Amino acid sequence: MALSNIAIIGSSAGGPRILKEIFTELPVLNGSIIVIQHMPEFVNKSFTEELNRLTEMEVVIPDYGHEIAPGTVYIAPSEYHCELINNSKIRLYKGEKVNFVCPSIDVTMKSVVKRSYMNIIGIILTGMGSDGKEGIRHINSIYGTTIAQDKYSSIIFGMPKEAIETGCVDYVLNPEQIKEKLIELMS
Repeated sequence: MALSNIAIIGSSAGGPRILKEIFTELPVLNGSIIVIQHMPEFVNKSFTEELNRLTEMEVVIPDYGHEIAPGTVYIAPSEYHCELINNSKIRLYKGEKVNFVCPSIDVTMKSVVKRSYMNIIGIILTGMGSDGKEGIRHINSIYGTTIAQDKYSSIIFGMPKEAIETGCVDYVLNPEQIKEKLIELMS
């Protein structure tokens, strides 16, 4: 089955709690979700297992060259940048920090390419700093849908605020609304 939807969700401080809200009872969607969560490496496996229990989608930590499959959530491993190759494979690599972090949301979002048959969604959740800001600009430039978490529900409003200030965000939503929008866009 051809992949028709890709969502990239970026989050940092406070992100695990918000991601749990979004993924709780999330049905299998017609597409893939790539999650870039700034977190220490020792948390990767337990965080992935926890999300796996909350959603009907399969949640995995990808390896280099992993083919992106519909109905799957990919958690970018800590300390590796995660790029998409032709929107179909994952490329992981160790590199300099971007926006003081690795993996960087910007690196992942900016690797997505426009495809007429594919719906691209970029989401920035709670977090400190500006990672994701340039990624949101990029997704907007290729006619993707862009979403930022609202101030009220954010633990730290830095990253969503920076994304919103680009003027490239289509929707400012709370976690429940983000889940509903994902279901709407990826059904």
